[in-house]
Amino acid sequence: MPGRRTPRRPAGLVRPAARLRTAGLVTGLAALLVPALGACGGDAASAGGGSALKWTSSYFPTHWDPVVGGSGAQFRELALVYASLTRTNEKGDAVPDLAKSWEYNAKGDEITFHLRPGLHFSDGEPVNGAAVKAAIERAKKQRNSALFGDLTSIESVEAKGLDAVVHLNQVDYQIPQLFGQRVLQIASPKAAKSPAKLDQNPVGAGPFTVTQIVPGTKAVLKKNPDYWDADNIHIDSVELTSAPDAATVISGLQTGVYNFADIEPSQASAAKKAGLDVFVQPGFNASNISLNINKKPFDNDKVVDAIRYAVDRQEFVDKLTFGYGETTDQPFPKGYIAYDPQSENAYPHDVAKAKKLLAEAGYKPGALKLKLVIPAEDPQAEIVQSQLAKAGITVDIKIDKNWATPFFAKDLTFSLYSTTGRDSAAQTLTAHFGPNGPLNLSSPYEPDGFEAAIAKVRRTPLDSPDYAKTLQAATRAGLASKALVFTYSQPNLIAKSKAISKLPANPAHIDWTGVTIGGAK
Repeated sequence: MPGRRTPRRPAGLVRPAARLRTAGLVTGLAALLVPALGACGGDAASAGGGSALKWTSSYFPTHWDPVVGGSGAQFRELALVYASLTRTNEKGDAVPDLAKSWEYNAKGDEITFHLRPGLHFSDGEPVNGAAVKAAIERAKKQRNSALFGDLTSIESVEAKGLDAVVHLNQVDYQIPQLFGQRVLQIASPKAAKSPAKLDQNPVGAGPFTVTQIVPGTKAVLKKNPDYWDADNIHIDSVELTSAPDAATVISGLQTGVYNFADIEPSQASAAKKAGLDVFVQPGFNASNISLNINKKPFDNDKVVDAIRYAVDRQEFVDKLTFGYGETTDQPFPKGYIAYDPQSENAYPHDVAKAKKLLAEAGYKPGALKLKLVIPAEDPQAEIVQSQLAKAGITVDIKIDKNWATPFFAKDLTFSLYSTTGRDSAAQTLTAHFGPNGPLNLSSPYEPDGFEAAIAKVRRTPLDSPDYAKTLQAATRAGLASKALVFTYSQPNLIAKSKAISKLPANPAHIDWTGVTIGGAK
C-alpha cells in the first residue's frame, strides 16, 4: 500500500508487533552470520579484507518484487538491489540514476528519459527503454501492485532504444520526482515475467546483487561490479537481517553482531552512551487520525471540528519522540517546501470549544462513543483515547491484525495512520486528499478546490519561481479536508558503528554512494 501502518511510530520507523523477537532469536540470528561478519567491537572488515555492512532492520522486506513491496519503508532496502530512473539528492531534488537525463516536450504532457548506455541487470538483460516500459506497465497493471495509484498521469510508454518516452494524460512536471526509488525501482523484465519468483529472487541493476535470501529473516548481498556508479560504492557485502527485540539491538551493535540499525527515539540516548553514531535522517514522516465522514458520527461537521480542537499535538511529541519530533497539522514537516505556513495551527488545542461543538451536535458529555481500530498496540491510540475523554468522548480501542483490508477498503470509521510521504509532494497530497487517495479514509470525498489546486501544481515546472507558492496553495486546499487530523512528525533515526562514515542526508532515502566502512575503499 502507498504508506505503511505504524503501530508505534511514523512509517519507515515502525517495528510491527508481529516482527518483535525474543532475546533468544538474537543468538539464532548471530549463528546465521558468516564468521567474517561476526567480529567483535564492530570491525567491519571481512576475512578477505573487504568491507561488510551488517544492517538489522525493523522493516525487513516482506516482498522483494518492487511493484509489491516498494511502497512502504521497505523501498530503502529494495534500493540495495534495484536502481531507478532518478534518485533524490540532499535537497530533495530528482537527479540522474539509470537515466542520465530527461526532457519534456513544449506542452508538458510528454517526457523522454535517456538511459545510460551499456548497462545490464544482474541476469544479463539490457537496461533500456523496453525495460522501463515493462516496469511502468507492470506497476500499473499487476494485480497486487502497490504502486498503480501513483501512476495515474501515465497514459502510455514508448520504447526507443535507450530512450523511454512517457506519454501523459495531463501536463505533469512531477514525473522526475515520482520516478525515483520510492515508486519506480526497475526489475529485469525477463525476471519479472514470473513475479512470484522475482519476489523471492530479486533481479535489478542496483549497487548490490542478492546471493541468499531466508524469507523474513536474512538476505546476503554482494557488490554489483556492473552498477553504473560502482566506483563510488565502497561496501563489498551486505548482511540484512530482521531486527530482534528493540531492547537487544543496541547490545548487538556494541558487540559487532550488527553495525547499522534503524532505532526508535527511545533508544537514541542509549545508543549515544554506547559510543554509537546516531544519524538523524530527514524525512517526510507524518502521523494522523483518520476519519470517515461517510459514516456517523463524522457526517456531522461539528463532531469533526470537536475532534480537531480536542487534539493536543504537543503531547504526542513529548511522549513519543524523545526530543526528535515536532508537532504538525499537515502531511509534511515544517520547513519542507510543501508545508503551508498560512494553515499552521488552524485548529489550536481547545477542550472547551470541543465540548461546546459536541453539545451543539446534540451529544451530552460521555454520550458519544467511538471505536478506534488499529493494527497493533500503539501508544498513539492511548493518547487519542485520553485526549478525547477530556472532551467527553469515550474511545474504545480495538486491535485488528487484518486492519489493512478494511482501512484500504474504506470500511473503517476511525483509525490512525502514519506515512513516509513521497518524493513528489503532489503525490503525497493526492494520496491523502484525492478522491481515490489510498490514505483518504473518506473516499471518494475530496475538499472543494483541491482538484484544481493540485492540477495547477502539476502544470507548474519544478524550477518555476511560482512553484513553492502554488504547492503550498494546494496543501492549503487539501487541509480543508474533514477526513484527517495530523498530529506530529519525526525524522528517521539510525544507529551505526563509528567505523561507518557519514551517510548522505537525502530525505527519506538511504544512499550508500561514497560511504566507507572501517576505512576500506
